[in-house]
Amino acid sequence: MEMRDFIDREAEMDSGEEDEELIQEEFDEDTGKVKRKQLKNKKGPDFENDDSSEEEEDDDEEEMAKVQAGFIVDDEEEDEEEDADESTPRGSKRKNRRRRREEEEDEDLDDDDLDLVMENTGIDRPKQNKFKRLKRGRNDERPRQTSRDLEKIFDDDEDLDAPNEPDDYDEDIPHRRARPEDYEMDDFIEEDELSETEGQLGSEDEMAMAGRRREADHHRRREEIVGAQNIDIDRLQDMEDIFGTSEYDHLLVTELDEIEINDVQVELKDVFEESHLAERIFQLARKPYDHLPEYKEDEDDPDKLDRLLQEEAEWISKQMLPRKPRFPADLRRHFQNAVFRCLQFFIKDNVEVPFVFQHRKDYLIHAFRPEGENDIVAEKLLNQDELWDILEFDLKWRAFLEKRKALQRTYDALMSMGIVDSVYEAMAPHASTNEDLQDLQDYLHFQYHSALKDAQIASNGIQAGNTKRRPGGGKTFYERIRQSRVYDFVKAFGITADQFAVNVEIEQKREFSEDPEIFPHEMSEQFVDESEFMSSESVIAAAKRMLAEEIYMSPRLRKCLRPKYFARGRIHIDVTEMGVKKIDDQHQYYEFKYLRNQQIRVLFDNPESEEEGLVEVKLELPDSALPPLYDLISSENMSDVANSWNNARKDVVDMAMEKIAKLMQKIVKENIKTECEDRVAAECREAYGERLDQAPFKPKGLDMGQVPNVLTVSSGQGEHGKDAVVCVYMDDFGRIREQVKYPDLRDEQAKREFAELIRRKKPDVVGVAGFTVATHRLIDDIRKLVDEENITVAGENEDERYPLDVIYVNDEVARLYQNSHRSQLEYPEFPPLVRYCIALARYLQSPLLEYAALGKDIVSISFHPAQQLLPPEKLIRKLESAMVDIVNMVGVNINEALKSQNYVGNLLPYISGLGPRKATSILKSITANGGRLATRSELVGDPDKNLLPVVGGNIFVNCSSFIWIEYESAEPGADYLDNTRVHPEDYDLGRKMAADALELDEEDIHNLVNTHGPGAVVSELVNSQQENKVNDLILEEYAEELEKTFNQKKRATLETIRAELQHPYEELRKPFKLLSVDKIFTMLTGETTETLFEGMVVPVNIRRVTDRYIALRLDCGIDGNVASDMVDSSGVSVHALYAVGQTVQGKIVALNRKSFFAEISLRESDIRNAARRFDRQDRDPDDWDEIREEKDRAKLAVTNQEQQRTVRVIKHPLFRPFNSRQAEEYLSKLYRGDAVIRPSSMGMDHIAITWKVADGIYQHVDVLELDKENEFTVGKLLRVMGKYTYTDLDELMHLHIKAMARKVDEMVAHDKFKEGTREDCDKWLTSYSQANPKRSSYRFCFDTKHPGYFDLVFKAGLNAKIMCWKVKVIPNAFQLRDNDYPDMTALCNGFKMLFQSSLQQNNHGHRGGPPPPVNHHYSSHHHNSLPYGHHRR
Repeated sequence: MEMRDFIDREAEMDSGEEDEELIQEEFDEDTGKVKRKQLKNKKGPDFENDDSSEEEEDDDEEEMAKVQAGFIVDDEEEDEEEDADESTPRGSKRKNRRRRREEEEDEDLDDDDLDLVMENTGIDRPKQNKFKRLKRGRNDERPRQTSRDLEKIFDDDEDLDAPNEPDDYDEDIPHRRARPEDYEMDDFIEEDELSETEGQLGSEDEMAMAGRRREADHHRRREEIVGAQNIDIDRLQDMEDIFGTSEYDHLLVTELDEIEINDVQVELKDVFEESHLAERIFQLARKPYDHLPEYKEDEDDPDKLDRLLQEEAEWISKQMLPRKPRFPADLRRHFQNAVFRCLQFFIKDNVEVPFVFQHRKDYLIHAFRPEGENDIVAEKLLNQDELWDILEFDLKWRAFLEKRKALQRTYDALMSMGIVDSVYEAMAPHASTNEDLQDLQDYLHFQYHSALKDAQIASNGIQAGNTKRRPGGGKTFYERIRQSRVYDFVKAFGITADQFAVNVEIEQKREFSEDPEIFPHEMSEQFVDESEFMSSESVIAAAKRMLAEEIYMSPRLRKCLRPKYFARGRIHIDVTEMGVKKIDDQHQYYEFKYLRNQQIRVLFDNPESEEEGLVEVKLELPDSALPPLYDLISSENMSDVANSWNNARKDVVDMAMEKIAKLMQKIVKENIKTECEDRVAAECREAYGERLDQAPFKPKGLDMGQVPNVLTVSSGQGEHGKDAVVCVYMDDFGRIREQVKYPDLRDEQAKREFAELIRRKKPDVVGVAGFTVATHRLIDDIRKLVDEENITVAGENEDERYPLDVIYVNDEVARLYQNSHRSQLEYPEFPPLVRYCIALARYLQSPLLEYAALGKDIVSISFHPAQQLLPPEKLIRKLESAMVDIVNMVGVNINEALKSQNYVGNLLPYISGLGPRKATSILKSITANGGRLATRSELVGDPDKNLLPVVGGNIFVNCSSFIWIEYESAEPGADYLDNTRVHPEDYDLGRKMAADALELDEEDIHNLVNTHGPGAVVSELVNSQQENKVNDLILEEYAEELEKTFNQKKRATLETIRAELQHPYEELRKPFKLLSVDKIFTMLTGETTETLFEGMVVPVNIRRVTDRYIALRLDCGIDGNVASDMVDSSGVSVHALYAVGQTVQGKIVALNRKSFFAEISLRESDIRNAARRFDRQDRDPDDWDEIREEKDRAKLAVTNQEQQRTVRVIKHPLFRPFNSRQAEEYLSKLYRGDAVIRPSSMGMDHIAITWKVADGIYQHVDVLELDKENEFTVGKLLRVMGKYTYTDLDELMHLHIKAMARKVDEMVAHDKFKEGTREDCDKWLTSYSQANPKRSSYRFCFDTKHPGYFDLVFKAGLNAKIMCWKVKVIPNAFQLRDNDYPDMTALCNGFKMLFQSSLQQNNHGHRGGPPPPVNHHYSSHHHNSLPYGHHRR
C-alpha cells in the first residue's frame, strides 16, 4: 500500500453540474494550502456547487462510506481498467497523458522551462490554456461506489494532487483499486495537446521566420496587455527583463470570450505568487526600487523627481554621517551629493551596487586640484559597504514617506470637517523620524478620536450606503472629560500641555501659569457632575489625569525629551531568579549580570538576554539631564492658593513623566535591539566576506589565481583501528584522478605507498583536516614523511625546489557537504569521508565556489556567536550581499558556467542584475542559441546569426561587464575587451586608448576596423605584445576633456581600462588564508578562547597513573599532564586516590593550543581559585552591584547545599556528573542520538541516561541496577522499563539507546514525518482538508511534551475532527496501541488496519458519523504512565 496515495492528483468533480467553470488549482505541500485560480464562463453559476444534481442525504451509512472513500486509490486496478479502455479515444488520451506526465517529471521540465526554451529558440510554443477544459459529465455510465475494502483505508491518495511528493510504495499489498471518481474525470477533462511534430522547426529559414513571427506577435501582445490591463509600459518592460518576454503573457491577456477584463491597475504581485517572487528572484531583494509609487508618478517631471531624491539624500546623509566620526567636515556637502548621485543611479538608471561601484567610481570620490598644485587629490566618499547601506536606508526612507503620507491623509480628513490644529501644523514640517510621525499620529487620535471615527464611518458608509453612528457611542474617558464641565477645571490649571512643552524645549519660562483666586478643592465643587464625577475629589483626580495625558501626548515634549534619554539615559540590569541560577561566572551574559549606571551603547553587543528571561533592562534619566520641570509649570505667585495649585501641577508632571519614562524605555529598547541586530549582521557579513575574499591556494611555482593540483588527507574521527586514512587527488580541472585508503600512515608499508603516491601524482599542496585532535598527529606524520623523503615542488624558476606544503584546510564547508544530498548526487559511489576530502580539495582550489554551492545552507556556518538571534531573512540578505560583492569582483566565465552549471553556474545568480531565475534563463537561452557565447554583444541577440536575445537592455547594462569570455585570437569576431572588466559602454574609450598607445592614425584605424571588426585595434595591441605602451598615456588630460565635453566623470574608468588592457580580469582577491593556531584548535576541538582558557576548571578523564605524573585527557580530546606536585596526596599514594578511567575536576595551569597539550592541577586550593571568564576587578563600584551579587551568591549556596547529595562517579567515557538540566545543555551542541550517563536522583541503585531525541527534546531513561557489590559499583544486571535487561552499560547503550535513536532517525527520514510542533501539523492537515475536502491524510510529528513519543495525527475528511494516536519508540520497533511494528512501512499499514477496525466496530454500535475518539483513552493512559522521561533531577 503506497504512502503517496493520500493525495489525488486529479480533481474530483460531480458529474451532475450543467454549467461550466474553468479551474486551476495547485496544492502547496509545504503549507498544506491550495492555490486556486478561476476563470468563469458567462453561461451559468459557479461550478463549485458540484452536487446540484444529487439530493443531500443524511443516511449514516452513506456518511461512513464517504469517510472511507477519502482514503484509497488502487493503482493496479486503475491500470487494468485503463488497459481495458485503451481502444477508446478517452482511454488512449488518458494513457498518453500519463506517459507524457511521467516523462516531464523525469526530465524536470515544467511549463516555465518549456516557455523559456521555446522563447529563446524562436519556436512558437502554442499557448496551452493553463486551465483544463471541463466537459459535462454523464451520470449514467458508472454508479458511485458506496463501500470500500480494507486495503483502501488510509491508502494515501496524496500523489494525485501532489505530483512532487516522494513515493513510498508498499509491496505487501498487491491489489489496489482506482477510485470511481477518477474514472468519472475522464468525462470531464481534456487537455490541449501538441502532436509529436507540431511546433518543430528545422531549417534556419524556418527558425528565422518563426523568430520574426514571434517578434511581431510579441509586439501585438504588448499592445494588448498595455491597452487591456492598464499596465504601464515601463513596468511591463521590468517584468520582461525579470521573467522573460513571453512566458507569462497568458496570465495577462486571455481571449475575450473566456474572461471579462476589469479596469483595474495590475501589479507584479497581482500576477505572480508572492512566495515565488521572494524565493526565486534574488534581484528583487537587491533592487527594492522596482515598485516606487512615490517616484513613478514623477517620472515625467525630472526636476520634481530630483527634488525628492535630494530630500532623501539629505535624510540618508544625516543617518550615515554619525557613523563616520572622523569624516572631514568640509567634505560633508560632497558626501551628500555622492549619496544623491547613487540614488539617481539606483532609481533612475535602475542599476545595482556592483555596477555603481565598478563603473561609477568617479562619483564615489571627490577629486580636486589644490590651489597652486598640478596633481589631483582624490578623497574617498563612499565605499562598497556603504552603497549597500544606502539601499537599506532607501527602504527605511520609503517607509517613512508612506507613514508621512498616511499621517497627512488623517489630518486632511480632519480639515475636511473644519478642524485645524496649530500644534500639528507647527510640528509636522519638522518631523524627520518615524518616532516623530508616531507622536503626531498619537496626538491626533487622542485629540480628535471621535472626529476621526466619524470620518472613517462616513468614508465606509459612502461605500456601504450607511453613514449613521450611535450618538455618544465609543467615547473614551478623556473625550468624556473634554466634553464635560470638568474640562473647565482642567483649564483652571492656567497652562496648557503645549505651553509647558515649549518651556521644556527652551529650558526656560516663556509661558507662565496663572493661578485662580480660590483653592483647587473649592473650585472643584463647581464642576461636580452627578452622572460621572460625583465629588470634588473625583473632579480633581479626573482633571489631573486629563492634563497629565495631554502632556504625555504632546509631540513637542516627546521630541524634546527623546534625545535626552538616548544621550544621557542610564541602564540598570536587574537579574531575574532564573538568571541568578543560569548565569554563572562562565556564562556569556555574566558581564551584564549586575551592571548599573551604564550608557546605552553597553548593550549594543547583546540585548537578547532580556528576551530569554534572564535579566530585565531598566532605563532611567538622571535628574541632572532634565530641566527643572516643576519650576517650568509652576506659577511665580506667593500665596497659599498658589502653593496649592503648584502642588497639583507637580502631581500632574509626576503622572505624565511616569508614562513618558515607560514609553521612552520601550523606544530605547527597540532601538538597542535594532542597532544590535545591525551590528551583528554587519559583522557576519564582514566575516563571510573575508572567507570569500581569498584566491585559490598559491604554491611556490604558480601564479596568483592559478588553480593547483591538490591531494587531501583525512582520518575522520581518527580512532585507531577503526578509521582509515583517506586520500583524494584532484587535478587543476577539478577531476578526481585517484582516491586511496590506508589503515594507518605509521605503518611502514603505508608510508612507502603514500610517498609513492605523492611522487607519482606530483600535487602542488597536501591539505589535511579532520574532526578530532587525532588529525594533529596525522599532519605531523605527513610533514615528517615529506621531510624524510625530501619531497619537493618546483618554484618559479626551474632550478628552484621547495618542500611540499602540508597545511590545514578549513573544513566548515566540507562538513556540510559530506552528507548532503548534493554530494550523494555527485558522488554516490563514495563514502562520506571521501566526499569530505573532495570538498577539502575543492576549497583549496576555489573557496568562493564552495561557499556559493552551499546556497541557503550558508546560515549553518557560524560567523558570529549571536547570529542565531538574527531574523533569518536579514542574515541571508547580508550574507548574499557579501557574495555579490566578491562574485562581481571576480566575474564569471560564462562558457565555463555553461559547462558546469551545477558548480560554476552557482555564481551566476549573484551577478549584478541577475538572480536565480534570470541566471537559469540565461543558461537555457545560450544553450538554445548554440551552447556557447562568443561575444558579450550576443547577450542582446544577433539577427545576422539568428541568435535571439538572452537578456533585456537593463539587465545587459547591469551584468555585461561581470560576465567575461576568454579571448581567443583565432575566433572570428572575438573582442579582447570581452575578457576584461571594461563595460561595453566604455569599449570606445578602450579602443581609443589602444590606438593612441600604438600611435595609429585615422586611416590605419579605419583599415583595421574594416578588415577585422571593431575590436581589431585592441587585438593588434595585445597580439603585438605592446600592452605596456598604455602606461605612457596621460589619462588625466583625456579625463578632463571628457568631463568638459560630455559631462562624464571617467578618471577611475580610464585607469581601470589601462589596467585591464595589460592584465585582463586580474586576480584581485587576497591570497589564500592559512588557518591560525586558534582556528585550528577550534576546528579540531570545538573549543574557543572563550570556552577553554588557562585557569579554568574542567572535568578530566585519567588515562594513566604513575608516581611521577598522571596522564589524562580533556573532553575536547586534548591530552594533559598532572605533575606530582600538583596533587594533594597528604602522604597517600596517588594510586590509592586516582584510578584509570576516573573522571575528576582539574584546573588548567597551562594550555598550548599549537601542540594540543595542557598542564593540569588537581589541588583543591587551585580548583577553588579558578579564573573567571570575565574579570570585574577593575570595574568601578558604581558600575557593578556587588551587594546584590553577594546576596545572590549566598542565597544560591544555601539552595545548592539543600540539594547537595553524594556525587557518584562511574568509570565510563559517557559518564558526566550532571543533573538533568546540565545534561540537556551539554547535549544541545551535539547530534541526535548522543547520550550521557549520569547519577540518578532516585538513589544509589539507579542510573540515569539522557539522550538527545531532537533539538530541544531529551529523554531521561531510568536504569535500575541489580546484583550490586556495593553502592558505588555498577550493578551486574541493568533493567530498563521493567522488561529490558542488560549485563553492562555498553550493551545497554548499543542495544537500547542507539537502537531507539535509529528508529527516531527512520521516523524523521520518512516522508510522512512533519517538522515542527503538533500545532503546525494540525494547521497543515486543516489546510490540506480544505484544499481536498474528499481526501484524508495523516502525519507524524514529535511529541515535545513526552520525549520518546511521536504524535500520529490524522484527519478523515473535511468535516472530521483531527485525531491523534501516540507512537512510542522502543528498541528496534515502534509501538502503536500496544502493537509493535519493526519499521515505518509496517507502522503505516498497521495504523490503517487499526483505523479500519475501529470503523467496523463503530458500524455495529453507530449508524454513521465519524468514528468516536478512540484515541482519548489511549492518550490519557500513556500521558500518565510514561515509563521514562520524567526523572530530571
